[in-house]
Amino acid sequence: MNEKYDRLLKYLKGLDSVLIAFSGGVDSTLLAKASYDALGDRALAVTAVSSTYPEREREEARRYAADIGIRHAFIESEELKIEGFARNPVNRCYYCKRELFGKLRDMADREGIRFILDGTNADDLTDYRPGRKAAEEIGVVSPFLELGFTKQDIRDMSKDLGLPTWDKPAYACLSSRFPYGEEITSEKLKRVEMAEDYLLSLGFEGFRVRNHDDIARIELRPEDISRLLDEDLRLRVANKLKEIGYSYVTLDLQGYRRGSMNEVL
Repeated sequence: MNEKYDRLLKYLKGLDSVLIAFSGGVDSTLLAKASYDALGDRALAVTAVSSTYPEREREEARRYAADIGIRHAFIESEELKIEGFARNPVNRCYYCKRELFGKLRDMADREGIRFILDGTNADDLTDYRPGRKAAEEIGVVSPFLELGFTKQDIRDMSKDLGLPTWDKPAYACLSSRFPYGEEITSEKLKRVEMAEDYLLSLGFEGFRVRNHDDIARIELRPEDISRLLDEDLRLRVANKLKEIGYSYVTLDLQGYRRGSMNEVL
């Protein structure tokens, strides 16, 4: 595993100066750590703040960057203000990434930084990713993709380095909780965030609360489904999500799977 990390450091050193799109997830945290190890203060991690990015993730990003020692900044990137985004078309992520990477490009230019990096890895090409087009248009560099690193490679390297994100469940912005064509609003986003925060407080991990108008469809890891079927817990979850604003609370029997909203495409 040291050989792979050495390859990554060598690659990053060749870039001279970098700005990392830093969410605090598994991929971007390793990328930030490696960029700092390779380039020191010539690496800058930038986290975009918006209503699609939960407060809990924001605070984790702040903490992880501080632990790494990398320079870190926040910018505002409010997707709901982007023309066409709230209507939630199938290429929604393109609008989001185009806005984000455009702002990062402007910031990099102001800071005299040559390259913008993101954490796209080889496994990401197996899913529908309209945001890749925006990355290519703006010239974003994806080191993990260039080096052929998979998600498991990234987790293994993160574990070897002692990063707290090595086993962090995959995360996607809250907009991914809505079926294409359903309008996204700040109120709906907050409802999803509150529902997922509640499940986190109960100890669940690796799940999603998908929003279908007034229906909450809960996707859990298969091993957690039987736990939620406990009568007391089941009723507590149903009552809480109704209190948050849902009329109906359902459990998806297939369990959590990445990109389930893309199954209809």
